[in-house]
Amino acid sequence: MDMPTPDAGVLARKSRIVERLRAVLPSDAVVHDEAETRAYECDALTAYRCPPLVAVLPRTTEEVSAVLRLCHEEGVPVVPRGSGTSLAGGALPTADCVILGIARMNRVIETDYDNRFIRVQAGRTNLSVTGAVEADGFFYAPDPSSQLACAIAGNIGMNSGGAHCLKYGVTTNNLLGVTMVLMDGTVVEIGGAHLDAPGLDLLGVICGSEGQLGVVTEATLRILPKPEEARPVLMGFASNEVAGACVSDIIRAGILPVAIEFMDRPCIRATEAFAHAGYPDCEALLIVEVEGSPAEIDDQLARIVEIAKRHDPVELRESRSEEESRRIWLGRKSAFGAMGQINDYMCLDGTIPVTELPLVLRRIGEMAAEAGLEVANVFHAGDGNMHPLILFNANKPGDLERCEALGARILKLCVEVGGCLTGEHGVGVEKRDLMPVQFSPADLEAQMRVKDVFDPRWLLNPAKVFPLNATAARREG
Repeated sequence: MDMPTPDAGVLARKSRIVERLRAVLPSDAVVHDEAETRAYECDALTAYRCPPLVAVLPRTTEEVSAVLRLCHEEGVPVVPRGSGTSLAGGALPTADCVILGIARMNRVIETDYDNRFIRVQAGRTNLSVTGAVEADGFFYAPDPSSQLACAIAGNIGMNSGGAHCLKYGVTTNNLLGVTMVLMDGTVVEIGGAHLDAPGLDLLGVICGSEGQLGVVTEATLRILPKPEEARPVLMGFASNEVAGACVSDIIRAGILPVAIEFMDRPCIRATEAFAHAGYPDCEALLIVEVEGSPAEIDDQLARIVEIAKRHDPVELRESRSEEESRRIWLGRKSAFGAMGQINDYMCLDGTIPVTELPLVLRRIGEMAAEAGLEVANVFHAGDGNMHPLILFNANKPGDLERCEALGARILKLCVEVGGCLTGEHGVGVEKRDLMPVQFSPADLEAQMRVKDVFDPRWLLNPAKVFPLNATAARREG
């Protein structure tokens, strides 16, 4: 995986850059010692590492503005960082960059239950947004698996989703407005505490832009009343393809559960050893959850169970209590940690039409066998957001390269069947060189022209999203 050659002039000016940063930030907000900057050398895509020139930890929009203005004057690349949970290398530094971390920006600024919104600093963690309003009967819907740690700014950057996005949508469907700082230090307000802002849909451009256009420091988010009740059902099947066909039939029937989650045998066994959730030892299982009034839940689950029975499930377990619901979800919520205990893995997030699930699951198994690697599948099946976990040995020479090659084949397959390269993790560096698989040169040029408008000097996260050969002239000025 290639990265741009660090700017020798920036490296030579490190002392001056550090002193200028210390002049606009508190002393504890500038991390420049080489040993300490290693804490920022990678994000959750740990296969690639590079300590940054400096890391800064501002607490206010004004401090972010001062940092960006300074870096713009010095010609220093800036890589925005939320909580560092990106699985696509979105916060991977270069040796000549300033990491701008916003983890200290975590305050709740305003809560308005009448108009159903909350305004927070963008370093606040996803789960703590719900934590701020749940006592009053509200919640924030997007729920990535990393919601305990991931920051709202990162969710906005990658347009994150989660298990419940089937009903409630992903971040873009729950984002009302942002305060954002451009690379030259200009502070802009986009959207606000209302459904749709007039004029161009700039909020839609920013959500999912991966730190290419500006640094989001505050966000206005939609909050929703808690549902009256929610209840899951667990279904075990004899094959991945049959489970995939069941998902397709549920969606085709016009039923909209709040979540449909999929796990295959390797993942089931790992989570059982780790979390002891009581899952059946089968080839594949689905967790389908519905919500509403008790009568509404009974009606939806009866229809879903009837569909599932047509596919000869090896187990069908409907929750009858809060404890049973907790145990049904326990393994799914523990899946990524459980897999990490047994193997190194790379987690992908290609998205496909739900009708293609049986085909794609079969082809992933075939391609994994051809590559001599194992793949575990755990994903948001209701909207076709795949999460194949490719298992490999990071200490075995050549294994990472085999893993990457298999990952590229899987993502290309997703595009071939009418899907796309990423559903919620983003492009980052992981899928950067696959962008031409989905987009034509004209498509890529149009996207890069948008970045030209917001960041003419290409200093914000410049080595991400677009193939390096397509951006070379822009990055070099």
